Amino acid sequence: MTVASKIEPLVYKSIPPSRYSWFARIVKLSPQLLLTLLIIPVLAGLVFVLLPAFGWAPALDQTQLSFDGFIAISNTPGITHMIALSMFSGLVSTFIAFLITIMILAVFFTSSWLHTIERLLSPILVIPHAAAAIAVGFLIAPSGMISRLISPWLSQWEMAPNGIFPYDPYGISIIIGLTLKELPFLLLMALGVLAQPELGKKLRSQHKVALNLGYCPLTAFFKVVLPSLYPLMRLPILAVLAYASASVEMPLILGPNTPATLAVTIMQWFNDVDLNLRIQASAGAILQLIITCILLLIWLGGEKLCHVFFRDSLTNGVRDHGGAFWQKITVVITTFVISFILLSLVGLILWSFAGFWRFPNALPEQFVLLHYTQALMQMGDALFNTVFIGISATFLAIAITLLCLEAEQLDNKPLSRITSLIIYLPLLVPSIAFLFGLVWLQQLIAHQAAFFSVVFSHLLFVLPYVFLSLASSYRRLDPRFSQVAASLGAPPSKVFFQIKLPQLFAPILIAAALGLAISFGQYLPTLLASGGRVSTITTEAVALANGASRRTSAVYAIIQMVLPFIGFIIAWVLPKYFFKSARA
Repeated sequence: MTVASKIEPLVYKSIPPSRYSWFARIVKLSPQLLLTLLIIPVLAGLVFVLLPAFGWAPALDQTQLSFDGFIAISNTPGITHMIALSMFSGLVSTFIAFLITIMILAVFFTSSWLHTIERLLSPILVIPHAAAAIAVGFLIAPSGMISRLISPWLSQWEMAPNGIFPYDPYGISIIIGLTLKELPFLLLMALGVLAQPELGKKLRSQHKVALNLGYCPLTAFFKVVLPSLYPLMRLPILAVLAYASASVEMPLILGPNTPATLAVTIMQWFNDVDLNLRIQASAGAILQLIITCILLLIWLGGEKLCHVFFRDSLTNGVRDHGGAFWQKITVVITTFVISFILLSLVGLILWSFAGFWRFPNALPEQFVLLHYTQALMQMGDALFNTVFIGISATFLAIAITLLCLEAEQLDNKPLSRITSLIIYLPLLVPSIAFLFGLVWLQQLIAHQAAFFSVVFSHLLFVLPYVFLSLASSYRRLDPRFSQVAASLGAPPSKVFFQIKLPQLFAPILIAAALGLAISFGQYLPTLLASGGRVSTITTEAVALANGASRRTSAVYAIIQMVLPFIGFIIAWVLPKYFFKSARA
């Protein structure tokens, strides 16, 4: 703890309580509000999905506890395949994304190419899962971009070939989509850890010492850097695994339908016109929660096994484990991944402008704007709902986050480890599990407030990302500005609004853009919380993905991607204009 951090609370204590009691009271209550917003909805959702799962549903005139929901699930045809598909796709996609992330870091750890790869993959982070799934589907389909690019030269295809992608029964399409979407997230989380000044400097110096001792770069990374880096990546990895095991958008667009993954099937049961299937859906949500917990335990158990089997290799003195070979393999894989992503986006853009496009032509015969004009005429309400819900949820998340971080400084005490873990709670618990219970609860309390329910549901997922985005910037603020203002008699409220917030203008805009991107991509919370009464660009895009023309689906996917990019462009431009005006 620095001397400066000790002075600021002492300066504030010298100010009469009447000067800042209202602000201090709000600030001191904000951590409790944060925990309440994250714990109560999740726990209440789990409780209210647990009760219907055992037959207690007064809304359906069922008040006798029973196992009928679980019996119905056990008698569902293909339930074993659904469970296996969910577990296989979730675990394999997470493992592949993690493995590629580690290999990229190991190969390019001391290279300037690492920042180039980061800049290429970072935009993928803000693309909603539904839009990414549509883009991947257009690429790997029998008449997709890959077939069109190779058909004129490497084959004699005149008609689209018979292929298993997408909708393959093994979930490979789902694995491809999830891996490409989660890889940038894990890479950026790892780079964020390495960006910490003290830790990053320490790990790079240790890596340099290992190189000077004759270790090859990959071996040096795995023996020196990874043991310190991985514990700080564990929570993001577990969050990715929890999401992948219970994802709905990706399997709904890329996965098989007979049978689908468990999460998709549960959603179909919940939205069925037969309300009695909600009992079965609630039991399925509990089953999905158990599956996710099993996968998390498998991952944690795998950590223990790796520690046992590779513990001796950290100190055996071997300098090279085939580093040159694995370096070439990693370069090839990285090039393939980036090319695959870029080709997916190119194909999506081409389909959105395509007129007549006969297979096997690699390019459309004509480009038109008709699909955009028709879509924009029809998406007015969905576009308004998307923007309004996103702004509302993001504003609330930023306000709560700033007050919680201010509470840290007023109390001169960081948030506890438990609180930091609870921030990840909505990301670690499968959304399809607690959202069902939350819907049951919302229908009992305020079944007509569909808009409020959707905003609140989005807030649960936006708040963790906004907090993680703003926390480091807020904690790195130079305390001397606040100390000078406080010593001149400024109350904490004035210091907060007139000293700290202007310094955080750029980070707040970045956090806002990230929060909007997270909100724009929410499909399941919107669908369940509103009961289908509130449409957004994402819900419309998912609905059109399997039923409408490729051109219309491509237009909605492009709009999905454009909205977050607009937010990040504003967050990038406004600080430059703001500070330029301030200097003038």
